[in-house]
Amino acid sequence: MKKIFLSFFAVGSFAAISNAQLPNPGFETWMNMGSYENPDGWATLNDYTTSASIYTATKGTPGSPGASYLKLTSQTVGPSVVNGIAVSGVIDPVTQQAVSGFAFSQQPASFNGKWQHMIYGSSQGSINVSLTRWDAGTNSRVIVAMANKTLTGMAMSWTNFSIPFVYSDGQAPDSCIIVMKASGSNPTQNDYLWVDNLSFVGNVAGINEIISPFAEMSIYPNPADDHVVLNLNSLVEDKLNLDVYTLAGALMLSQKIEVISGQNSIPIDLSELRSGNYLISVGNEEAKSVLSITIR
Repeated sequence: MKKIFLSFFAVGSFAAISNAQLPNPGFETWMNMGSYENPDGWATLNDYTTSASIYTATKGTPGSPGASYLKLTSQTVGPSVVNGIAVSGVIDPVTQQAVSGFAFSQQPASFNGKWQHMIYGSSQGSINVSLTRWDAGTNSRVIVAMANKTLTGMAMSWTNFSIPFVYSDGQAPDSCIIVMKASGSNPTQNDYLWVDNLSFVGNVAGINEIISPFAEMSIYPNPADDHVVLNLNSLVEDKLNLDVYTLAGALMLSQKIEVISGQNSIPIDLSELRSGNYLISVGNEEAKSVLSITIR
């Protein structure tokens, strides 16, 4: 099991790097689809809700800055509410998960932009960015870094945001997937997330080991069916965050775990997850460790 200490040195961490690879970051260009528009470089669910003349991704004006911005709004279509989603690549309309992203080879320190957001229920939206690379040795895709943020509260006017990347691999990525959602797993009519002026900021020079909140961590069994045990040797008594992500960066499970100083064995129920590869992140605000796991 691979254990990774997540920290990095950033060179010019507040200076924007080249964003030439980022598709349509200011949402200034849109493709006319006849009865609706889609933002260039971004996949939405508009193509699948147009039969009901309902659209979850629309153009807002004016931008901040520029002429336009992206409005993601969860909308009722038939018996259910469809989440307002945009993906920088290809989206599966059935699972509403990202399928692929765009070519990307930089190592930014953070993902920045402007947003406004609000929910009408209790299910907050999110922004998830995953940097990955193809590993020829294992014939699989490896997570290089993730920048994940579940929205909190509301932002009723344009507000700057900055989501730091957490690096789990020292090599450069070859692709990036950005997933933005107006709602969480239980969308409510009119939940919204408006975004504009997206950018990557900073440049990571290298990954170095720092003090982790625990000495050793492993998961058994792996591959697993539906339940696993997290074995963790903690240096301190603490409350930690345990998050499970898809390789595309979608948060599938989040919970708090309490650990004692010394050896801990913590059962984790993964029965709600489909078969596939996932990342399990455990830690606090200062440091995290990430383990990969396969669900059969």
